[in-house]
Amino acid sequence: MTPSDVDVVGHFADHAAATTYDTLPPAAAEAAKMSIFDTLGVILAASGVEPAVRDVVDLVGETGGRPESTVLAFGDRVPALTAALANGAMAHCLDFDDQTPWGQHSASSIVPAAFAVAERRGGVTGKDMIAAVAAGQDIFARLRRNVGWRKDWNLSTVLGVFAGAAATGRVLGLDASRLAHAIGIASMQSSGVMEVVAGTGSNLRALYAGFSAKGAVLAALLADKGVTGVENLFEGEYGVFATYFGGRYDRDAILADLGRDYQGSTTLYKLWPSVGTSHSHIHAMIELISEHGLSIADIDEIRVHIGDYHDLMCRPLDARRAPATLADAKFSLPFLVAVAAVRGGVRVADFSANGLRDPEVLAVANKIVPVPDPALDWKLELPPGRVEVVLHDGRRFTRTGDPVPGSLELPLTWNDLTRKFADCAAASVAPLGQERVATAARMAQRLEELDDVTELLRLLG
Repeated sequence: MTPSDVDVVGHFADHAAATTYDTLPPAAAEAAKMSIFDTLGVILAASGVEPAVRDVVDLVGETGGRPESTVLAFGDRVPALTAALANGAMAHCLDFDDQTPWGQHSASSIVPAAFAVAERRGGVTGKDMIAAVAAGQDIFARLRRNVGWRKDWNLSTVLGVFAGAAATGRVLGLDASRLAHAIGIASMQSSGVMEVVAGTGSNLRALYAGFSAKGAVLAALLADKGVTGVENLFEGEYGVFATYFGGRYDRDAILADLGRDYQGSTTLYKLWPSVGTSHSHIHAMIELISEHGLSIADIDEIRVHIGDYHDLMCRPLDARRAPATLADAKFSLPFLVAVAAVRGGVRVADFSANGLRDPEVLAVANKIVPVPDPALDWKLELPPGRVEVVLHDGRRFTRTGDPVPGSLELPLTWNDLTRKFADCAAASVAPLGQERVATAARMAQRLEELDDVTELLRLLG
């Protein structure tokens, strides 16, 4: 068959199988290493902060099985499948994991799955792990940018399981044929609707990456055993593109420079533990307080200008001003802007039972009024946010939150990520001391030198 006759799944499989550390552009290799380091740190923080993960970890422990892979921070050794479920759930539950410039999260599906299988297999080098993660990130970004998303499916899980399966299959050393089967099998685990993300009152939003990480491991292991996938997975009459996106996708863009341009190099890392579409408003609020020396007591009203997706974070307004769960808090724009106003930032420590009841934050949240603005609708890149502060004396100050710390214009550095990792490690159910944090940072930055990448997991516990 000619390349034009081959479904996208075949191209992705060939791409993942052929990706090696030595052929990666330096920026893609660096992004993969940063994502590995960042994701492991966020998992550590989640273990000690988010109560919902304890239910997942408890269930994983109860089901038992072969001691193949580590539940990070807790130290349990369980089958690779359930380790990926637990670690994937922790990877996203603080909404502190990395994202693409166009939104959605790949690493929380990729990294837990890849490491679970690396422990099961043994002897996976740092170079092979970097190559696997970079291939998965690239596949995720290519799909994210070039499908007709209607904000109905949760792309982080719908697409993340394919990227995770490709990365996990690469860790297993599957050839292109079996990698194609793995990605096809992953279609049975490709799911998730935006109501899970936008609805209130549930902690499922915090845990969703566990399902795609587990699905990725299951798909790769089944392909390794000989189970076959779907030849026309993406472009078939009833394939992924037709079913999820109404046939709207750009094949040429998805495949452009495949194997040369690794789009995971654009990955963004978060400074604040909240949904990425809130960060511009958070930044604007922090800067307004700082630039004008504003006192909370002088503020009469805070007007947050919002597009279509921001609007989801403001409805129902009373529930968003006083979120009932930690998962809701990270998706509640009035609450997040209030925290930024009161605290001068947003930290992991702000999301606790006491943090949700903080009277000063709740009082400011009640002053926040959403103002619809279609110019701020989410098209492709993450939309900006604008905040207007109205004082009791009638003065008004307005700011748009650009450039956002952690954006392409103002990216986080290794030093930034190391400080973030240290904060996350301190919040772990088993906190890490400064020496282990420093060692982990050095090991992550030189990951390509490791003969066995799971040395990094053993350091963290």
